[in-house]
Amino acid sequence: MIKIGIVDDHAIVRSGLRDFFSQHVDLRVVGEAASGREAIDLVRNHEIDVLVMDLSMPGQSGIDAIAMVRAKAPDTGILILSGYPEEHYAMSLIRQGASGYLNKECDPKEIVEAIRTISLGRRYITPGVAELLARQLDRNTDTAPHEQLSEREFQVFLKLATGETAGSIAEHLSLSVKTVSTYRSRLMEKMNLASNSDLTYYALKNQLIS
Repeated sequence: MIKIGIVDDHAIVRSGLRDFFSQHVDLRVVGEAASGREAIDLVRNHEIDVLVMDLSMPGQSGIDAIAMVRAKAPDTGILILSGYPEEHYAMSLIRQGASGYLNKECDPKEIVEAIRTISLGRRYITPGVAELLARQLDRNTDTAPHEQLSEREFQVFLKLATGETAGSIAEHLSLSVKTVSTYRSRLMEKMNLASNSDLTYYALKNQLIS
């Protein structure tokens, strides 16, 4: 029996996934959460094989939660189920520790296939993500600026792009304001950008935020 945790801020999505998983004899939902912070409590209090997690949630997002979940429950697989296309986030999140990435418009059967694969301790790589990996291995293909960022730099980048202040980011990520400013300087240099407005424009242009 594969024990599943569902993390999504929309109750109707959690309910739909729970009902869908109940149709499969080898899947059992053992807990639910509505935010990244609740997801951390979920893996702390339950034995979970695969966490099916949304990306964009209020407070602590799925992006913020990945590292904490990995620290608290290193054996728990993380399947990101997001409304964003693979090319926008998949590579960054898999590098950060996600076990797989699916768009919410995928065939429901693929979600089950991904969960079963991840429960075996493997990553679930869709053809789309495989293509992205192949492009990165191609020395003649330039890597997108945001894909050069570290896990923490990417978190800070997204929060700055959505208008969060350094103080707010420091509180959410349990960092000092000085450390956030250091990350901001690093990512600005890596991405060759000059201001927070540039960050927001870049994120919107590349559909990393909406």
